[in-house]
Amino acid sequence: MAERIDTQALLRLVAWLSPAFPVGAFSYSNGLEQAVHDGHVGDAESLRRWLEALLCHGSGWNDAVLLGEAYRAFDDPLRLASVIALAEAIATSRERHMETLLQGEAFLAAARHWPHPVFERLGEGVAYPVAVGAVASAHATGLEPAIAAYLHASVSNAVSVAIRCGVTGQRDGVGLIAALEPTIAEVARKASAASLDDLGSATITADISSLRHETLHSRLFRS
Repeated sequence: MAERIDTQALLRLVAWLSPAFPVGAFSYSNGLEQAVHDGHVGDAESLRRWLEALLCHGSGWNDAVLLGEAYRAFDDPLRLASVIALAEAIATSRERHMETLLQGEAFLAAARHWPHPVFERLGEGVAYPVAVGAVASAHATGLEPAIAAYLHASVSNAVSVAIRCGVTGQRDGVGLIAALEPTIAEVARKASAASLDDLGSATITADISSLRHETLHSRLFRS
């Protein structure tokens, strides 16, 4: 049975994972800009396959698992410190490392408008999904909704990147978000029941794209 989420918790998730929330997500492409440059993503269909792979087998899945662990560990300082260290350690490239830590820092700075002792336990140098998971748990949003909202925001940002890279237009971009809705829901369901033993990635091309983006001669995005 799906988790129930009250209106206040829903509003907080919408606020925290809105494109307007100041985490600078618009500055990052998670290697997608390089993938477009290399011809791996060139239209709406190849973009759909790329994002679906990340959600099910790549950075999207790992972020969801890390978010879930942080959600469960928000009131356990030692367990929380462990997932904070792990999330930083498994960043697959310098740019991925920069992206997740800077977004985590920006998220926590803005989320302090909703005060809670969890911020003192988190400290500094926290990866984005860990920051979201711990804060969401502190405000009792429900784990599965928090993961779903996080993944939806990630997909929406990727579609925005693709539009600016000329891969697709706004109408097809919205259609792609709609098409990926069942995948997001299924990944959120699985990840909410997963453990750190389920971490793992099989998206080698995406990881290489993230590494190669560091030396892309002309680029719009920081990662």
